[in-house]
Amino acid sequence: MFKVTRVDDKRLDIEMSGKLDAEQMRVALDELLEKSAGIENGLMLYDLVDYHLPSLGAIAVELSHLPALFGMIRRFHKAAVLTDRSWIGKVGELKSEFLPGLEIRAFTREQRNEAEAWLEKQPPIL
Repeated sequence: MFKVTRVDDKRLDIEMSGKLDAEQMRVALDELLEKSAGIENGLMLYDLVDYHLPSLGAIAVELSHLPALFGMIRRFHKAAVLTDRSWIGKVGELKSEFLPGLEIRAFTREQRNEAEAWLEKQPPIL
């Protein structure tokens, strides 16, 4: 399952669970690109529930969408990842090293309030 909710003009909430096949990935990425349209300096909250790696077909679909996804991701500056699996959080935080301008921080699913507060916290004005 992959669900995208546009919370407001700068934030998307994304819930993922289970294992995505190729068709589910195609629908999910189309929804993600559609709902992120027009967002600038955005925020994302990923909630990963019982997450499993996607099928090989789903990975192929994701790779075919990479140019559009990279364009979309540049419009976001923070992403919080809620997960109960520490390895997922570590991978998420590692991804921020390869995506300049996007800060990713992992939280446990019980830390949702802290994750939302971190997303909304503005950097100090210099």
